[in-house]
Amino acid sequence: LLPQIKSLAANENDLIANLANVCAALKFGMNFLWVGFYLVKNNELVLGPFQGPIACTRIAIGKGVCGIAWQKQKTIIVEDVAKFPGHISCSSLSKSEIVIPVFDKNKNVIAVLDVDSDNLNSFDKTDELYLKEIVSLVRF
Repeated sequence: LLPQIKSLAANENDLIANLANVCAALKFGMNFLWVGFYLVKNNELVLGPFQGPIACTRIAIGKGVCGIAWQKQKTIIVEDVAKFPGHISCSSLSKSEIVIPVFDKNKNVIAVLDVDSDNLNSFDKTDELYLKEIVSLVRF
């Protein structure tokens, strides 16, 4: 998927268009349950482009996996969302999750990439490595 996403992002300057294509490429290329971006707006995460079942629209800092990844400014991998304290369940089909924070040039979190699987323990450090690389291809 890296060459495909790199090609798509290199020829498009619109952020929303690029985020939408990244979501589609990941969703259909990897068969994830849900792939999407939440953008930091007015001190909360607001739903951006995504692929999959309907999603939560707004998430506060420190709430759920996305809000904690934003607050701690680090990737969070959850093997079993049922065991994650404070997990926000937008879909009962979600079993595991990875959230990658996206930083601006001043190292502030400006978005998070959220990926959910309908299988337990779907994500590891290899996924983190490649998802970070994919996010780096998009000009925020």
